[in-house]
Amino acid sequence: VNWVLINLVLCCSVSDAAVRIAPTRLQIFEYQSISFTCFGVNVLAGWRVRNANEFLKTCSNVTVTSTLTCTIEYAVISDSGEYWCEGGGGERSNTVHITVTDGSVILESPVLPVMEGEDVSLSCRKKKTSSNLPADFYKDGLHVESSSKGEMTIHRVSKSDEGNYKCNISGAGESPESWLHVRGKCDKVKQSMLVFSFLLLFHQVNSRYKLQLN
Repeated sequence: VNWVLINLVLCCSVSDAAVRIAPTRLQIFEYQSISFTCFGVNVLAGWRVRNANEFLKTCSNVTVTSTLTCTIEYAVISDSGEYWCEGGGGERSNTVHITVTDGSVILESPVLPVMEGEDVSLSCRKKKTSSNLPADFYKDGLHVESSSKGEMTIHRVSKSDEGNYKCNISGAGESPESWLHVRGKCDKVKQSMLVFSFLLLFHQVNSRYKLQLN
């Protein structure tokens, strides 16, 4: 049982602390509000939300000490950048990169890294418009798809799909770029090698221990 647990930890370990945002997108229109919520943290240990310059001041922890929410009521362009949860001892969660734009178009893309093999949806949205408008999508500056509904789906995403994405709505403008992060699955061959290596090491240590006893 122990070697299975160790294999999983080596291959797929994740941090306990995590930051989530609302609305659930990486691009925000200027003067909209953004909320950052820290999960799996001890608020009493000094956990707060921060960016590269400062800790956010408007925070609340209503009912449980393991969750903390901080809000920017009216986001401006200078609020763009990376945000994360940080503890009093310097512990950090994952980071999210927010882009605040004064333009008329944003790209809606996954906030967190997506797993290889999943389907990923991207949407192009015009400010103050609820209907979907035709849009063109670009990856690393190259046109990849035109959509009459303003939406693009990447089926069975792979590491080769990772990159900077943006979109354009004719007559409205172009969105900023956002990075699509694709996380690889645990490779079965690597898992087997890890298990074999650990079992071999265990056998060697066990053999030496027996020799010392004799």
